[in-house]
Amino acid sequence: MNTQESIADTAVKTWFKAAPIEKFPKNAGACIKYKDQQIAVFNFTRENKWYACQNLCPHKMEMVLSRGMIGEENGIPKVACPLHKNTFSLETGESITGACDAITTFPVKIADGYVWVGFSD
Repeated sequence: MNTQESIADTAVKTWFKAAPIEKFPKNAGACIKYKDQQIAVFNFTRENKWYACQNLCPHKMEMVLSRGMIGEENGIPKVACPLHKNTFSLETGESITGACDAITTFPVKIADGYVWVGFSD
């Protein structure tokens, strides 16, 4: 998955109903599964925004990004890998530290009390 480009809102063909909003921790992440993919979903309450990206860190190929710390760097919302502290933009998936390949990000919407993640298939 780490070689895919991020999914734009306009490319969404499927909105996956992930879980009720209250199932996600505030200012942290949780992992969901869509088909054979693990997706990290972040409830960034400090920004009043939601983000989703692949759970796979491209550095050591471990499914850990949902356990990473979120924050901002120069106004860019980011997640830090809990294993190696490599950071990625939650908006574009680009490696902020420049040490890794970019990750895939996915659109998120909130509707009827649920978190929905957009996929292009």
